[in-house]
Amino acid sequence: MGSMTDAPNRQNGPALSREEMERAYREMLLVRRFEEKAGQLYGMGLIGGFCHLYIGQEAVVAGIGLAMKKGDRSITSYRDHGQMLVAGMTARGVMAELTGRSGGYSHGKGGSMHMFSKEQEFYGGHGIVGAQVAIGTGLALTSAYRKDGAVSIVYFGEGASNQGQVYESFNLAALHKLPCLYVIENNRYGMGTSIERSSASKDLSKNAAPWGIPSRKVDGMDVAAVYQAAREAMEHCRSGKGPFLLEMETYRYRGHSMSDPAKYRQRSEVDEMRRTRDPIETLKAEMIKHGIDEAFFKAVEQDVKATVKDAAEFAETSPEPDASELWTDVLVGE
Repeated sequence: MGSMTDAPNRQNGPALSREEMERAYREMLLVRRFEEKAGQLYGMGLIGGFCHLYIGQEAVVAGIGLAMKKGDRSITSYRDHGQMLVAGMTARGVMAELTGRSGGYSHGKGGSMHMFSKEQEFYGGHGIVGAQVAIGTGLALTSAYRKDGAVSIVYFGEGASNQGQVYESFNLAALHKLPCLYVIENNRYGMGTSIERSSASKDLSKNAAPWGIPSRKVDGMDVAAVYQAAREAMEHCRSGKGPFLLEMETYRYRGHSMSDPAKYRQRSEVDEMRRTRDPIETLKAEMIKHGIDEAFFKAVEQDVKATVKDAAEFAETSPEPDASELWTDVLVGE
């Protein structure tokens, strides 16, 4: 198993304030518990189709979320529930969509892979590998045109990093100095094949170098390291200097999707990552060092469990979409 990048040297005290640590912990735990419940509902047959869980990768979205400002836009692939929750979408609405109910963000017609929220500036999970990179670049073009100061955060995995539209997007973003933060969530295994076997590029942070796009490799299991890197990268984008690429070295504990038994890796590898590098436990240990007592963690756990329980109950009791919904939200040519 390859080694993770070391966290940056923090000479001026903790990279996160107490308030930021508490927010990051709460958000990561919400994503973790939500995904665990989604996995249960999938196993019970209440969630159909594909379902890709974010368990293990929570530090990436939580750290970047801390660096985002109001108006910033985000877009990702089909492993999207974590991004939705951190963007401010409700657990109720996301879970209802997963179960195909009318109370979901796409009125029960999109499922796990296709929902978005204009109100929260989240522009969707996308089922076509790498397709969101071009769309996210378009969101950055919107910001440049409007001069609204917003940054477009575009998430994609290492499995999508060699898609042609990714490099076309890099070219356009660099040419027009678009405020776009590209984030490669390198969880090592794509759709079941290790990156060592699938990519000739062994340092994905250098993939945008031909276009002069600056980049950085980041320990994606350390929320403070993610925040520090994202804050600097987004300042670069926001200041008119153009795009930035961050490669987040992270790790997913579950298979590619709920239907993936993940036989391409050893169980001991997953167990070691959980034991030594878990992003939630790592942050908790850091928080305890800074005087945050057990009462805080117990209160957050109770609150998060209640939120997820409520979301599941709402999803299970919401009605299915009416048959008339088949003809809504459909663009029909004349």
